[in-house]
This record gives sequence, structure tokens and C-alpha cells, in this order.
Amino acid sequence: MTSEIAAIVTAYERTEQTLSTLRVIQSCQPPPAEVLVHVDGNRVECAAAIRNAFPEVRVLLSRERVGPGGGRNKLVAATHCDLVASFDDDSYPIDSDYFARAAQLFDKQPDASVICAALYHRGETIALDARDARWTADFSGGACIYRRDAFLAAGGYVPLPVAYGMEEVDLALRLHARGARILTSSWLRVFHDTDLRRHADVPVTAGSIANLALLAYLRYPVALWIVGVAQCLKRIFWLLRHRRMRGICKGVAMIPSHVFANRRYRMPVRYEAVKSYLALRRAPVPESF
Repeated sequence: MTSEIAAIVTAYERTEQTLSTLRVIQSCQPPPAEVLVHVDGNRVECAAAIRNAFPEVRVLLSRERVGPGGGRNKLVAATHCDLVASFDDDSYPIDSDYFARAAQLFDKQPDASVICAALYHRGETIALDARDARWTADFSGGACIYRRDAFLAAGGYVPLPVAYGMEEVDLALRLHARGARILTSSWLRVFHDTDLRRHADVPVTAGSIANLALLAYLRYPVALWIVGVAQCLKRIFWLLRHRRMRGICKGVAMIPSHVFANRRYRMPVRYEAVKSYLALRRAPVPESF
């Protein structure tokens, strides 16, 4: 028995973690209808290891780096399943009936275009799988399930090699502007096998600043660009408070070139949509099921 959900995984350099993630996914009962992996940056050794260990898994290889979002675009386009469960190379389901639960939630919540799981990292206490849910503004790309048609209609992700601060927020905003809804449920649980130390790396710090500016340019109407400036400043102050100095100046300096390189993706959403999206981020709406 298989659920009518595809599982997709984005991989780059962490081959062993990718293989571990695939083992967990394949052990779920019922398993997903199909499993697809995107290997970024022409990492042919990683792709070969996956094919050898899991011949039934479809592996897509990009010669250039397209980032996790660009990889997910290709994977969602490649599957024919209506529902697509998304994972990073180091994130995987906690519960063996994850895909069955996801299918049930979509049946009960036909208005949901994305359902996000509760996400836990190393060292965090894993809460009980309570049957609760809430309508939220955002989701995690490594712990969610998309309705394929809603994903494709919204245009997917902007392909960025370093996407922190831009990837999911950008897609969530465009989904919101189209009237789509995002549900987050504690009944779905995903473990992210990382301590997040890499978030202090210079490229990540710099990208998290430049991507906020890019988000404002691509999606906010000009009247709300001041909100984007405030978001960049808030991020910089957060980094300073947490003593993540390395990368701040680089992030600010790269804003003009980063915006210029991605100007073709500019498609502002309505003023009212941005405001209501930001309001939903501050106050999620509970939902019973």
C-alpha cells in the first residue's frame, strides 16, 4: 500500500546524510508513491551513491548550482503526484505513518495549499504529536507538503544558491496573494538532523541580509520598500546581538548586485496582500480537525 504522495529530497554535498534520510523515508508505512532526489552543483559522486543504494529513486542532477529552491522546482515539476512531501538532505519524518497522516490532513483541509510539519532540531525536546493545527503565514521547505498545482501556479521558488531569508517567505507571500492557505500541524513531525551551526557561516550571514532586500524589491510595492529596509535593519541588529559579525558588511555590500542579478523575477504583489500576510505572521489562526 502506498500513499498518493511523492517525497522529494534536495541534496548537495552531504552524501551520507542524504542516504540516511532516504532510508527513513523508504521505511515509512505506507511509503510515498515515489521518491525523487535533486543533486545540486554537478555532485556526480553523490548522485551515483544514491542510484547505487536506491535504484528505484529518481535522481535529477543539475550541472550548475540552483540552490534548494531551484532543486525543488525541478522535483515538483518532475512528479505527477498531486501532493509532494519536501525534505532537506538532513530532515526526515519522525512518525512512520507520516505520509498517511499528511494525506488525511489534506482530505480534512481542502483549502490548504501547503501543510507544514512541526520541525525539531538536535537537542530539542520532541513534543507529542497532538492533533492540532493553525493557519500560518510561513512554512519550512524541509518539512512540508505542497499541493503540486498550487506550487506550480504560484511559480515555485527563485533559484538561489544561498536562499536563507528569501526562499520560503517569498513563495509563502505569493501563495497568500493568490488566496492560498498554509496549515501547520503538530500531528506531523519532522526531525532536522543539524545543530544549525552552519547558520553562522559568512555566506549564510551575508545572504540572509541581501535576501531580505531582494524579497522587498521583488515582491513589495514601492510604498512598502521602507518595510524591507526595516526588516534588513532588524536582521542586522539580531546578528550583532548574537555576535555574528562576520558577513554583515559583505551582506550589505552585495545588495545592489544581488538585486540586479535577480531583477527578472520582480513581480510585486498587492499592497493589501503584503499587509495581510505580515499580519498573519504576527497572529496565526487556530484550526481544529
